[in-house]
This record gives sequence, structure tokens and C-alpha cells, in this order.
Amino acid sequence: MHNTMKKRIFPVILFSAAALTPLLFATGCAPYDYSDRLSEVRSDLFLAETEEFTLTLACTEREYPYADDGIPCPMTKTVQITLTPAAEPADEVEIYVGEGDARWGGDASFRTTHGDYTLSQGVDAFPEGSVTVSVTYGGTEHSLAATSVRTEETISPSEALAYGVAAEQETLGRMESGGVFCGELCVRLLHRDKNYYYFAVTDGEERVSLLLDGETGEVLARREDTLRS
Repeated sequence: MHNTMKKRIFPVILFSAAALTPLLFATGCAPYDYSDRLSEVRSDLFLAETEEFTLTLACTEREYPYADDGIPCPMTKTVQITLTPAAEPADEVEIYVGEGDARWGGDASFRTTHGDYTLSQGVDAFPEGSVTVSVTYGGTEHSLAATSVRTEETISPSEALAYGVAAEQETLGRMESGGVFCGELCVRLLHRDKNYYYFAVTDGEERVSLLLDGETGEVLARREDTLRS
């Protein structure tokens, strides 16, 4: 069992003035601080690629135990590595991150349902910019530099949260009881052709999710799901 269970912290996410602007205009008064209702924040993604595989490191703060129930719990910092083979999977895969005393890693687990390998580690701090990764794949060792997908134009998780909250004021209001918001929120950085954010809010009965532009915060897609009949 990895170290995720050993580290219990609450996220401290401060809104910048720019991030608060959508909320101020949406509510016309001092906004409710939804940052203490977060159950998951994926703040960065690091990528590396060879002819044999693609490697992704996701930096995530997530509640433990994780449950889509509308009740946020204390969160832990975790780096989750996903290695996706370009062709046939190797018999064994070892992945190590960092250098010196800060180096960690080990054998990656194969997921038959996804056809990839995963490895997770609880951490005190996330890497920034780039990180050294050593991968033994098919008997060959690869030394790689995994680089962050974030750019100067990429908005922060707190800004993405502000844009999502501003767009879903009606939903958030519907999830209030006695003037108190009774739900949890999720913000994840995504990367396809460019950077995006996934924003979701749930009270355990329903979930509304948005796809946001990673630079402007514009809502690109919206979905509603009923979690309980």
C-alpha cells in the first residue's frame, strides 16, 4: 500500500483578484468560498514519450477515501504515473521518479481493462517544470525528462474553480440547505490537443460537469447526471 494513506492534509487554495471577478459579477456580493468544498484537484500533468510508450504523471490532491457523495474529506497529495505501451505490453515495468534521496518508484501494475501500467506515490510536494524519470521497459532502461503541460497562458485550478462556480450558480444554489452549500467540487487539468479543465459539482444525488478552456475558462461542454434514482 503506497504512502497516500499516511498523509492527511486540507487544501489551501487562494483566489486571485482575477479569479474572483467572475464570482463577484455573478453574485453581486462577497462570494462564498467554495475552495473548502473541493474533493479533488489535479493541478499539473507531466508528459514523456518514446517509440515504445507514453508516460504521464498526474499531480493530484484527492480526498481519502474517495466517494462521489457530496461530502468532501481531508485530501492527500499523490503523483499517479500512467505508462501506455505503443504496441504489445512488456512483461515487467519499473518506474522511478526524481534523483538522489528524493527518488521513489518501483514495479508498475498492469491494468488489463486499460492496457496500461500504473504506479502511485504519496508526496509532500509536487514537481515543477520537469522531472527526471527512469523507466525499465522490456529489459531496456530509459532516462527521460517528463515536462509539465502548463504554460504561461494556462489558468490556475483556483481560477478554473471560479469560472465553473460562476457558470453553475443555479446548480450550486439548488444544492444549498439553510444557506449552506451541501456538495463537493472537483477540478482536474486535462491535456489533449491543448489544455482544458474538467469541473464537476455533486451533492450525491446529481452531478453537473463542465469542460472548460484551459486558457480562458470558457465553458465548452456541459453534462448532467443523476447519481441516485
